[in-house]
Amino acid sequence: MDVIIVTGLSGAGKSQAIDCMEDLGYYCIDNMPPALIKNFMDLIMRDKVTIEKAAFTIDIRGGEFFDDLKSSLDELKHAGMEFKVMFLEASNEVLIRRFNETRRTHPLACAGNTLEGITKERKRLLEIRKASDFIIDTSNMKTAQLNEEIKKLLLSEDENTSFTMSIQSFGYKYGIPLDADMVFDMRFIPNPFYLKSMKKLTGNSAKVSNYVMKFPETQEFLHTVHDLINKLIPCYIREGKSHLVLAIGCTGGQHRSVAIANELSRLFQEEGKRVITVHRDL
Repeated sequence: MDVIIVTGLSGAGKSQAIDCMEDLGYYCIDNMPPALIKNFMDLIMRDKVTIEKAAFTIDIRGGEFFDDLKSSLDELKHAGMEFKVMFLEASNEVLIRRFNETRRTHPLACAGNTLEGITKERKRLLEIRKASDFIIDTSNMKTAQLNEEIKKLLLSEDENTSFTMSIQSFGYKYGIPLDADMVFDMRFIPNPFYLKSMKKLTGNSAKVSNYVMKFPETQEFLHTVHDLINKLIPCYIREGKSHLVLAIGCTGGQHRSVAIANELSRLFQEEGKRVITVHRDL
């Protein structure tokens, strides 16, 4: 099992890090007492629970429990359990500003003296920091940049470059999909529904698809959207987005939207992209 221990200074971004790991498929537990990590892992192995990746946030909030961290990690090593420690930190100035912005009090601050609390915490975490596998300074990082750094550290090259598109067809009379990132309206294309030979068919049939594709405006639309999405994907990846939902609509979600969704999926799949095609209203 891939196990990551997330620790570091209060206000350095541990919550954002654990959210990112949860999105990457890690089973996450926040503010875990260090002494219970081995018990948790023993429980998983004993009951043969299928958890391939786990992440535990351990920090100064644990009070006296936190002092057991070094000994608990040593115990895990002696038991032959593999894990990595990720340590998050930031400059004093940035941490003070973050506490001021959130109007929260540092766990070790006396009489509201944030700098004093940060100084105490740095001393208590010094030994753990030296033993950490990854040290990330978040002073100048936005959340998306932190997520990208974590992905670089934890994912293989193939996993890190993966980007999935979901292309959905739908009918406007049944409502627009709520999870759509982009919505495209196909009602500018002549409707096969009004042709007797195709009224009861769907965009999955070659006859309907050929009819929809024969119009110059259809080809121009496909070319324009294909180029647009390919230009935007690197930008989405840079901002930490790994999944894009394109909704392709027509009146009933039976003919035009289905044919266009299938064609867009084919174009992107031929380029090696990961595409999920859904025809919501068929």
